Amino acid sequence: MTDEGDVHERAEALKRLRSLLESMGSSKVTLIGDVMLDRYHHGFANNLDSTAPVPVLKILSSEETPGAAAHIAMGLNSLGLSVSLHCCVGDDREGRVIIEKLSADGIGTSGIDIVPGRSTLTKIRFYGSRESLLDKSQILLQADRGPRDDLPEGVSASLTASALSSLSDSCAIVLSDYDRGVLTTDGAQSLIKVASDAGVPVIMDPKLTGLDRSRGADAVLFEIRGLDLLRRRLTASDQAEAARSLIKTYDWGAMLVLGGVHGVTLYQADGEPMHLPCSTDAPLQQIGLHDAAATALAAALGNGHSMADAATLAAAACECVLSAEASHEFVNRTTLGIWLDELAWQLQISDR
Repeated sequence: MTDEGDVHERAEALKRLRSLLESMGSSKVTLIGDVMLDRYHHGFANNLDSTAPVPVLKILSSEETPGAAAHIAMGLNSLGLSVSLHCCVGDDREGRVIIEKLSADGIGTSGIDIVPGRSTLTKIRFYGSRESLLDKSQILLQADRGPRDDLPEGVSASLTASALSSLSDSCAIVLSDYDRGVLTTDGAQSLIKVASDAGVPVIMDPKLTGLDRSRGADAVLFEIRGLDLLRRRLTASDQAEAARSLIKTYDWGAMLVLGGVHGVTLYQADGEPMHLPCSTDAPLQQIGLHDAAATALAAALGNGHSMADAATLAAAACECVLSAEASHEFVNRTTLGIWLDELAWQLQISDR
């Protein structure tokens, strides 16, 4: 295909996706996986500690937001999709905050199991800037707090069963795996098989240590660093060869590789890789790329769009995250629509 043909096809894809956002109904997406609470502290770091060479952060503001699968649920809900969420939290304050914030957004929480005596995984990030100098803050430290014991097997089995019962009227299923116990190999494989038999697209964000759980998924998400690590393990000549090998080994429909400022690349069993360069002029942060991509893939594939269109929407969603002022923001219909319009305008300018 010529460069002119590439531009035309991309412009048509952007039109289709813009139309999708305008007409998207309340079709249901089943979502299962691990959740966490993201907590952010912001302030000034003007001085060093008197006893150690570390900054002292004067906290000025703090916020909390549901993360991981719960963050995807918020993104899907913001696009107008109905979400059937299946996950678990501990019987602590952090678990209650996740449930309360999801409920406030109108997301059903009946599929959330509360596990007695268990603490909810919490990621605490500290951001600091220098007062009266640069206004741009940067992360100083991340601290993770969560359960030390494995999740009881009965909880995982119960969540898998409830997700299976939700599949019959779902347009897509997303499996968000942080290796915290909600998704086991047997559970994930049963979900993928039932969904595939029913023609329901399966989107999975797997851990590198749990690739067997993702076998047979229609689309899997990777970071570029993860693919490069596996390339070295496979002794492949390049990332494209490694991607083809992984797709064949695990019977994936496609692999979407997130490269941040380096863009997004779609690999499929047949055909050449499809690379979508990043159009963000000044990327600010990258937390939430996986969640945004999973949200976009579910929206596009669940509404009958091609894998190429889904990758295009995922790339746009990632760029929304890269250009977001706050790392806890999620992709919503308005922001994503504006970004699609911006990409379409950039194509028109470049084609003149």
